[in-house]
Amino acid sequence: MLVFPFLLIPKVRFSWYNGAKLPLPFPENKRKDFRTFTNFPEGSLPCFLFLILEKLIAAMILLAAESLRKYFSIDPVLSNATFTIYQGERVGLVGPNGAGKSTLLNILTKKTDSDGGKVEYAAGVKVGFLEQHSSFAASQTVWQVAESALAELNELLKKSEHLAGKMSQTTDPAIQEELGQKFDQLQEELTRREGYQIAHKIERVLQGLGFKKEQFTQSAASLSGGQQNRLLLAKLLLEEVDFLILDEPTNHLDIEATRWLEDYLISSRQTIIVVSHDRYFLDKVTTKTLELSFGTVDTYSGNFSAYWHQKGERLEIQRKTYTRQQEEIERLEAFIRKNMAGQKTVQAQDRQKKLAKMERVAPPKDIRSPRFVLPKTKRSGDFVLRTKGVCKSFDENRLFQNVTFDVMRGEKWGILGPNGSGKTTLLKCLIDQLKPDRGEIRLGSNVRCGYIDQKLSLLEDDQEVVYAIQPPGPEMPLPQRRDLLARFGLTGDLVFQRVSSLSGGERNRAALAKMVLMEANFLMLDEPTNHLDLWGRDALEKALREFDGTLLLVSHDRYFLNQVVDHLLILDGDDVNIFDGSFADYEAKLLEENRTNESANEKRAKEKNEEKRPQKRGTKKRKYPYRKGKEIEKEIEIIEGKVEQNYKLMGDEEVMRNPQKAKELSEETKVFQEKLRQLYDHWEEANELNS
Repeated sequence: MLVFPFLLIPKVRFSWYNGAKLPLPFPENKRKDFRTFTNFPEGSLPCFLFLILEKLIAAMILLAAESLRKYFSIDPVLSNATFTIYQGERVGLVGPNGAGKSTLLNILTKKTDSDGGKVEYAAGVKVGFLEQHSSFAASQTVWQVAESALAELNELLKKSEHLAGKMSQTTDPAIQEELGQKFDQLQEELTRREGYQIAHKIERVLQGLGFKKEQFTQSAASLSGGQQNRLLLAKLLLEEVDFLILDEPTNHLDIEATRWLEDYLISSRQTIIVVSHDRYFLDKVTTKTLELSFGTVDTYSGNFSAYWHQKGERLEIQRKTYTRQQEEIERLEAFIRKNMAGQKTVQAQDRQKKLAKMERVAPPKDIRSPRFVLPKTKRSGDFVLRTKGVCKSFDENRLFQNVTFDVMRGEKWGILGPNGSGKTTLLKCLIDQLKPDRGEIRLGSNVRCGYIDQKLSLLEDDQEVVYAIQPPGPEMPLPQRRDLLARFGLTGDLVFQRVSSLSGGERNRAALAKMVLMEANFLMLDEPTNHLDLWGRDALEKALREFDGTLLLVSHDRYFLNQVVDHLLILDGDDVNIFDGSFADYEAKLLEENRTNESANEKRAKEKNEEKRPQKRGTKKRKYPYRKGKEIEKEIEIIEGKVEQNYKLMGDEEVMRNPQKAKELSEETKVFQEKLRQLYDHWEEANELNS
């Protein structure tokens, strides 16, 4: 009890110290400074307890990165990047596009060498990394690829069977004893690693990530690119690793599969570091956030929302500190200029020395969001779009049928649905790129459509950006086009690059700029957040919320949907549903429906149990033939004796070493237990109905 209060002190100080971005265990040259800060004298009890605490914490460290540096040009991608990840943490790695997140992950997985610093893992840690590119043999099925992740476990099963065979063949007690010990150890390991549930594990992961049972035997090489990426993710999740490194794991997942992945990772005991632009995913899964920007890594406690809040607070403190120091510097410099040659020369010289010794505070490094400015549009009629009974199929694959909804001016709609439900196909039908099989699609008066597909094909690859955004019609002067591009964060020589050389985010912004020139008042966007980082998504959300036209978009980004849309169209096979409200409202409705369904199921189960309750004598029909209760009791005693005897046999060492015999006894016992269940029911019926 006397020790506990002392432990609280170093714990509090440690939190401050870790905020200074020093890895643990603490470097020797920093320990003295830390003890000075905490006022722990060398050799004192608090200092001794602090050293014990340091060792305990160090034992929990899974990964320590210290002073990592990486250059691809004169300016470093990483400079003095330092952070620590502890066992069991689920860490989100965030940063603007181009900050070096993929480079950092490649260094952590030893795919790329750093130019300085070091990465240290705890001894024996198995690391798993989500590959972005697949290569499957033509003969490999989906199931075989997934099963290959459990090759070690399958080998243990084969080894167990081999040992059991050897044990049944040998008569030498010493050899039997030796083999028995190895067999017992294998059984313990197989039980711990769920070795007898391999098929169930594979099926659960494949189905969770959106694979149907009929796809299990399909050739992996014949899958689409998105499906192959999902298969790689399934394989990684099945691998028994200690540390998962995931780079954009929700790419190619629909909302249902993303929810499943969230729950899977939360229930896992693995340590995880994940790069993702899905803010809902980061909020639900992560417990710590690393921000990589300007070559360094800053650590924040909590999920994405906690990080976003803390980031704002830190920036505000940094701005105030920097501003106060700049004001102090200006005041000192003004005094020096005024008095260096006058009567107060000595005071001026003192201030000059003070200024020279002053440790300058660096200006705050804020990550700037790109600017998205959507100007006011020409007003359309109140009625913008009407669809009635729209159906579409490809060969025998029916995507959707009887899609009927109206879009009014100023409304913002989101289209939801699992992969393959026809969301993109529906958009193409609405803009007349595809013809529906049946149904009516009609636009209102003065409606000008602007459509951006997932591939951003609105822009031609071989044109320079400043010319690629020019729509058909009268040519807009070059300065005005450059000014427009600047409003979307595209400036300088970038506007004279070819479209093909742009990054995904830059191309996305250029496409939006072209749509502005098209004077579209009805925007139809297919996955508009693709290629945008967190700051780009935030800027696009603000622009679309302020857009005075009408909006219809497809997106898997739940956070984005919740910020932008006020109506939802949900496609799911033959079901087409309309929901008036935000995505959060829709989620709340689903949750309430699930609760209602669970309550209804419980009620039905209760009613069913009520029906099974014994009725009054004379009103219940016999289930079993007439027998005296005492006769049934004697048979119960005999069967119970056999069950007890089987349990004793199954605990015998010889039987435990003979899997075939153990299995036979187990099966026989199940038969006896089922017989007992029937005898108990028969006995209860006899006591109730026999006169």
